[in-house]
Amino acid sequence: MPEWLQVIVRSVVLIVFLILLTRSLGRKIAARMTYFDVVFAMVLSVIIAAVTLNIIQATYGFIALLTWALVGIGLSFFSIKSKAVHEILHGKEAVVIKHGKIMEDQLKKMRYTPEDLLQQLRSKQIFNVADVEFAVMEANGEINALLKANKQPITPKHLGVQTTPQTGTQTVILDGNIMDEALTTMGLNRGWLRTELDKIGVSPENVFLAQVDAMRDLYIDLFDDAIQPPQPTVRQLLLTTLEQAKADLKSFSLDTDNPKAKQTYQRCVKELESIIYDVRPLLK
Repeated sequence: MPEWLQVIVRSVVLIVFLILLTRSLGRKIAARMTYFDVVFAMVLSVIIAAVTLNIIQATYGFIALLTWALVGIGLSFFSIKSKAVHEILHGKEAVVIKHGKIMEDQLKKMRYTPEDLLQQLRSKQIFNVADVEFAVMEANGEINALLKANKQPITPKHLGVQTTPQTGTQTVILDGNIMDEALTTMGLNRGWLRTELDKIGVSPENVFLAQVDAMRDLYIDLFDDAIQPPQPTVRQLLLTTLEQAKADLKSFSLDTDNPKAKQTYQRCVKELESIIYDVRPLLK
């Protein structure tokens, strides 16, 4: 077999082996890798390069890879079972800001500069260290910060506004293809989707991306970016319908001469006003 073909075959085999190995070690985002993960990846890279270029025999290379794989799997298992092992392999979190005060000793111990700290805070939209109540540097070097109570963003809970539980948004059309599984997850079907698309004069084949949220609002992005289809909003339509019903009832109460009917209309208006007041925050 020609040498170039041997390199290709070894490369393909090693890629498959490496994919299986990384899957067995568990999922981890590259940006969250610890120094143990980096060292492990570097050693595997050196071994794979050596085997691919025939610097070492393929048999020895696979033995080395298998050894490192078993070591990695074993250490990962023990790091899950033992906090001490986990801290040895992956490091330990450290408090770097406390009550708005930077812990300089911790920064030096972690080999972290003030500029690095400020950059991490800015990435989280924090520009004033004095606003931070508590900040922790995780084992992977990422900073997580808790703002002081008077600096935290206002939420609906602070305002006493009722909100509905939010469930995941589902992609129901991708690259012109209808995703039946996503529709089923939302309790919908193709008939509902086609009806919604017909309302705005769009066919599924012309849709690059379509998503449905928990309130069955449909977001659409077409292949042709020059066309801006109206985005139907179920919540806004419902609120408009309730407001229109209230206005109609008020009109009926003014038009009728029947005292009993007038009283009924007025009572319904008050009930609708109460309903609208309760659901308005949910339908915005």
